[in-house]
Amino acid sequence: MQNVGLQTAAKARCWPDRILSGRAARFPASDPKVAEQIRIEAEYFSHNAHCMCYPTFRKQHLFIGSGVIEAGCKTIIGSRLKQSSMFWTLRGANAILALRANRLSGRFEQYWENRARAA
Repeated sequence: MQNVGLQTAAKARCWPDRILSGRAARFPASDPKVAEQIRIEAEYFSHNAHCMCYPTFRKQHLFIGSGVIEAGCKTIIGSRLKQSSMFWTLRGANAILALRANRLSGRFEQYWENRARAA
């Protein structure tokens, strides 16, 4: 949003807060490029609104960003599979990751019980 008036830029900066609080509303833009960008983004939001229930998610104490998931992947995958001189086949990596994820989530015993039932 380059060359946008200060008033329009200030309104654009408040969008994240409006979206997170469920108060997103349209606002006019005098610059046609800005208006088109707003139209494109508004269309995106309207098509994906069912995925953006942020106030509801926050009330349920759920994470709304990817940071927690990324950190979990780094911890589970990186610390086990990326150690010095380790090489894995896809099958071996998937097997060890399943064991590690179940162990770290407190489901290790349940994992083995389910495997025994399936056999």
